[in-house]
Amino acid sequence: MNKIELLAPAQNKKSINAVKNFANAVYFGTEALNMRMNADNISLQSLPDFISLCHSYNIKAYMTTNVIIYENELEYLEKIITTAKDANVDALILHDMATLELAREVGIPFHISTQASVSNSRAAQFYENLGADRIILARECSLNQMREIGKKLSRAKIEAFVHGAQCTSVSGRCYFSAYVNNDPICSANRGKCLQPCRHEWTLTHKNGTVIDQHQGFFLNSKDMCMIEHVPELIEANIASLKIEGRMRDPHYIETVARCYREAIDSHYDNTISQEKVEQWLTQLKSVYNRGFSTGFYYSKPGSEDISVERSGNLATTKKTQIGRVISYYRKVKVAKIQLNTGMLKIGDEIIIEGAKSGSYLNQKITSMQIKMKSITETPPITEGSQILVSLTVDEPVKQGDWIYRYL
Repeated sequence: MNKIELLAPAQNKKSINAVKNFANAVYFGTEALNMRMNADNISLQSLPDFISLCHSYNIKAYMTTNVIIYENELEYLEKIITTAKDANVDALILHDMATLELAREVGIPFHISTQASVSNSRAAQFYENLGADRIILARECSLNQMREIGKKLSRAKIEAFVHGAQCTSVSGRCYFSAYVNNDPICSANRGKCLQPCRHEWTLTHKNGTVIDQHQGFFLNSKDMCMIEHVPELIEANIASLKIEGRMRDPHYIETVARCYREAIDSHYDNTISQEKVEQWLTQLKSVYNRGFSTGFYYSKPGSEDISVERSGNLATTKKTQIGRVISYYRKVKVAKIQLNTGMLKIGDEIIIEGAKSGSYLNQKITSMQIKMKSITETPPITEGSQILVSLTVDEPVKQGDWIYRYL
């Protein structure tokens, strides 16, 4: 039996290292023409290496070319697509017809982006007849609608978002950012939305001579979270569960991918329980979130699905930098670190992450030494000082990588 695909977001090699044990596929963008232009996107030059890294972990690589394409960009679009073909990309995610036509010409499988706002079976069949392998349905579809659309397709599969940021506009097709900033470059349709919907606004209502004004975050949608409903999604014959978050750090996508991986596997082996669901929700709340909602899956969102009172991160933990790697001894798998703040003890969870090196390692401390002597916890650090500690690490790290904890 083929399990449902878990599709995770990726910015860079660190993202792959974060989800390599959980995701079946990742989606990413290159340096142009994708919906997250402010992400740490993959350069065309490094695209072959990036896709090879994905494939080395048996992870499929889907490249996003899902913005509106203008006439002066056609030549560059063709360059991106041919480079992706040569790099053995598994599929393109697209919605502009020029991109679709080029994908067909070059011979790359393609998925229809949620930007196309496919919300009925006739539209899905139209793209299927053009050769689409997958339809990423509009986020405005209910679960029942998704189920019915999927039944009426003969070959193409259905993909749906299950976790992450939601937009108050129709699947993100919005000009609010461009209008507010008086600059077309800031358009969401070009991948450069500045999210004015997350700001505080004043609502003015005039009724005759009476004027009521209210302040709040009236457009600040809560994040989607479908962790409790994974069995229903699987039984609806959705082929791929998609996590939003190409702007998020590796720890975020690792945590979310791990929770959904466990939920999927628990469904297939009949071990899912309310206790597990509560544990997953606790973990998901520990990383970036704006509160949770089920979006349009069961009903049209109402006021309870908007965080009116406050905007921004509601995570229960905070990322804290505590030191950096001084050296790594490959033969014995030991990293010497300079601890600048706090303290560590056996069993603590740490993250070792490189700025540009691609390093990302999340592990519990199993052994520590100071000056060749084993310890179970580090001594207190006085202000302005640091201590050198040797740790056994599960994977190679690099000099200069930073040490973090989430507390």
